[in-house]
Amino acid sequence: MDGVAKEVRWPAEVVVASLVVIVSRTEPSRLTYLKHVFANETVDVILDRRVEERRRLRPGERAATERRHEDRRQRDSAKDLQTFGWAVVRR
Repeated sequence: MDGVAKEVRWPAEVVVASLVVIVSRTEPSRLTYLKHVFANETVDVILDRRVEERRRLRPGERAATERRHEDRRQRDSAKDLQTFGWAVVRR
């Protein structure tokens, strides 16, 4: 091979999306459109699956010690979802 390094090329499947576009549940047509727009990019387009805060006290229950040290979300995308119908976040 004449001592020349060959460039290594990885298949497209190996590339991991670094951005995620979250689309509001109230905008299903926007989901279809954005999936089409970003079809050849390293961007994932998903529907917002959140319904409500999962941790909730039932009547008569005492609050347990909070076990979560911090929220995993880097920023709250709820305002963008309500205002624009979609939000972009880093993976």
